[in-house]
Amino acid sequence: MRIDAAPAVPLVSLLHDLTWGDPPNRYHPVAWMGTAIAKAEGYVPPAGQRAQFVYGASVVIGGALGAAVVGHLLERAVSALPRPLGYLAEAALLKTTFSVRGLSGAAEEVYLALHDGDLAEAQRLVRWHLVSRDTARLDASQVAAATIESVAENASDGVMAPLLYYALGGLAAALAYRFINTVDSMWGYRDPAHEWLGKAPARLDDLANLLPARATAALFVVAAAIAGEDAGGAWRICRRDAGNTASPNAGQPMSAMAGALGVTLEKVGHYRLGVGQRRPAPEDIPRSVRLLRLASALAVGALVVIPCARRAFRKRGA
Repeated sequence: MRIDAAPAVPLVSLLHDLTWGDPPNRYHPVAWMGTAIAKAEGYVPPAGQRAQFVYGASVVIGGALGAAVVGHLLERAVSALPRPLGYLAEAALLKTTFSVRGLSGAAEEVYLALHDGDLAEAQRLVRWHLVSRDTARLDASQVAAATIESVAENASDGVMAPLLYYALGGLAAALAYRFINTVDSMWGYRDPAHEWLGKAPARLDDLANLLPARATAALFVVAAAIAGEDAGGAWRICRRDAGNTASPNAGQPMSAMAGALGVTLEKVGHYRLGVGQRRPAPEDIPRSVRLLRLASALAVGALVVIPCARRAFRKRGA
């Protein structure tokens, strides 16, 4: 694992993210992935379920392998730099695979609009930044719920998963994961244009997120205990409601978040998590952001401490 070579890289990367946030899209690898995927959609076979399925599978697998190769080459390049500079460069590259500040900022924008009583602006912001559903008819509580759900789900997809895959396989694994997740976010819909095109990316994304989603839910339980939220409720609601979503993964962090905050999170016609608890209020959004930040810090702390402890154990055994 690359993390064994530089345990401080995830910590520096998180500090980089919290301080400077995301680079402009023209310098952002995930934005480049999105552009490439959008161009690839222009070459989709016009008809035939099998042909579209094979094309979607080819794009997601080929793109992930290509991203892994690029990540490996970048890792080799930065490892040739003088040690402090190489570590800083690797941390900057890792930062492009996740975003705590961006997710927190998007949620806080929605909260400020709700706090100011501007429901229309809050509806626009949550639709622009966080969700793909129609938000025009959502009331303030439903907008708050959608925001909290997105914070929880994206904590797994957009923060914990890239960090976990970096720990397992360096930049190659982190970038490969980001490509899979990006294809799913663009093609993983059940509409006529994407039903078969996005089927392989969606299933591969489900597989890639099995462990990160559950790790995120566990981290929310620990973060809730630290923050003075309801850690017992997070554990209980997660065990009860995590399977209530169509996705095998999304319900894990969302139900843990619902339990920690003591609220019901509902997407009408799709799922209800934390049934029996109160409806969310705008003030619950900053609480969810706090849990996001604490869980992210815990994840990075584990990625720093575990390799250091392993090294110390090996030296002691030697």
